[in-house]
Amino acid sequence: MVAQQAAAQAAPRPDSDVPESMRAAVMFGPGDIRVVDKPVPRPGPGEVLVKVSVCGMCGTDLKIYDGHFPGTPPYGSYTPGHEWSGTVVEVGETVDEVAVGDRVCIEAHHGCGRCENCMAGLYTCCLNYGDVAKGHKASGMTVDGGFAEYAIHHVAALSRMPTNVSDLDAVLITTAGTGLFGIDMIGGYLLGQDVVVFGPGPVGLMTAQAAKQLGARQVILVGTRDSRLARGRDLGADHTINARQSDPVAEIARLTGGEGADVVIETSGNVAAPQQCVEAVRRGGTILVVAFYPEPVTLDLSAVVRQGVQVHTTRGEGGNNVRRALALADMGRLRGEELVTHEFQLDDIAEALRVVRERDGDPLKAVIRF
Repeated sequence: MVAQQAAAQAAPRPDSDVPESMRAAVMFGPGDIRVVDKPVPRPGPGEVLVKVSVCGMCGTDLKIYDGHFPGTPPYGSYTPGHEWSGTVVEVGETVDEVAVGDRVCIEAHHGCGRCENCMAGLYTCCLNYGDVAKGHKASGMTVDGGFAEYAIHHVAALSRMPTNVSDLDAVLITTAGTGLFGIDMIGGYLLGQDVVVFGPGPVGLMTAQAAKQLGARQVILVGTRDSRLARGRDLGADHTINARQSDPVAEIARLTGGEGADVVIETSGNVAAPQQCVEAVRRGGTILVVAFYPEPVTLDLSAVVRQGVQVHTTRGEGGNNVRRALALADMGRLRGEELVTHEFQLDDIAEALRVVRERDGDPLKAVIRF
């Protein structure tokens, strides 16, 4: 049986060197993920087949693993993974933007391209979300993703990678796109402003870097783990605050001359953080929320209104901001690879999920390497 599987995997397609089958992680139920053989998909019009080099793992993958993420395909065939990069091995009809051999990274979301939100660049809020027949695909969320040797994605959601951007960098490029999209939607103008970032996880650390590169006067990073705060200082944060050791609101007030921050960005997902954002922002300032929460949160909305504070939310990496993040990385202004702390083989994906959930060994970004 093993020999037959190996032979099937090695058998090339009639028109290429791509095998007919591949190893892929498949969800069979909540908490049940297995590595099995699956057919290698063929790209349709506008699609690209990529040999995956690396696929990152984040909190969304834990929600998917637990069965708490809406819109995923049926159990027994579905492969998650939405932070991946690799090399183009086949292209579908009409594709001339990339070629076989190109290294690419992805935007997880490809909107339908026909609804009002997509036409406005808000494809992470596509009005046809999850409707594959109308063209929407969210890699690893509503369609198969990158925890597999090969993955399909639409060419519009792929970007060619410069030679000086590594595969591990690319995993964090999608993450950086999340922060940049949020900054874009609040005006994209941080020059001379005081910016606070709650949560020194991958999104927070990439967002803090981006804020500094976009001209923030000072970037203040708030978290609870000294190791991550230290990483934030290495990446350019001007000040870090351990919320377990001091009151972050009081410290932010001190660092901003008692006025509060111009922009407060919440990336932590801690249910107490939104109210701290309200207390930390200046009158007339801006709060940006890009996190998901395990339960409803409580905040003083009357204070928000009295202070004339603008509250914005964004989901994912819309507005072409992955390509902007890639440009910053190409210029050496966004550092991603050093955030990768744990690497696993595909066969060990269940162990990788356990490590991320239990924070075993203080993982910052865990990836599956192929």
